[in-house]
Amino acid sequence: METKITILPDWFQGILYEDGGVVTNPYSGQEFYLNNLELSMYDFIIGCNMLYELRGSLSDKLIGEMQKGIAWFGETNPEAFYVLLD
Repeated sequence: METKITILPDWFQGILYEDGGVVTNPYSGQEFYLNNLELSMYDFIIGCNMLYELRGSLSDKLIGEMQKGIAWFGETNPEAFYVLLD
């Protein structure tokens, strides 16, 4: 029996959305529906990546949280992970 994660980790300090939504991979055009938790974490990961591209670096704390977020997303929804982040 597969267990679906229904909470965000304690360390997550990002915005928790009330609703999910469809996300499009900008490179492949593939779309995937994410529930509110997955979308919250996805946006956190993408936001960290954008911040890194702008600054050229991130704090060790933020890098660690981004890595934990990527792991959480991959465990929570592997199919969406491979479509949107891999």
